[in-house]
Amino acid sequence: MDYKQIQELIKMVNKSNIGELTIEQKDFRLTIKQKEEHVTQVVSSSAPVYAAAPQPAFSQQPSDATGITSAEKSKPAETSSTLITIKSPMIGTFYRKSSPDKPNLADVGDEVAPGKVVCIIEAMKLFNEIESEIKGKIVKVLVEDASPVEYDQPLFLVEPA
Repeated sequence: MDYKQIQELIKMVNKSNIGELTIEQKDFRLTIKQKEEHVTQVVSSSAPVYAAAPQPAFSQQPSDATGITSAEKSKPAETSSTLITIKSPMIGTFYRKSSPDKPNLADVGDEVAPGKVVCIIEAMKLFNEIESEIKGKIVKVLVEDASPVEYDQPLFLVEPA
């Protein structure tokens, strides 16, 4: 593994929510860890190194299983018990548009039906269309465009039809 490949790995880890990455090749081991201050550390050793599972990112405000924070619950909007959450099926970067010059795939107030593409998640240079599995109206978009998302992270709140 050359220096440029290591630099690319460090950049990818910095841009993602991966906590730790370990690569082993013959008698070479490389571990890249991301600290809370977003400082990347590169370690090469001959001892076995084991990769830990990445820890989920948490928001500053406490939230319940639907991803709605206590501040959002106090708003006099629809009750959260009637809303259904569309969640991310993978880790990646969330995009609301299929390309920069196109309109958003789904906005607040839009009707969705099973099979309708609501967003795109980029994972390892692959753009994956995320389809709605329910019929209803989008009430809230929970993620900013071009931001990283975790597996099972709430993306949209939908009022079922």
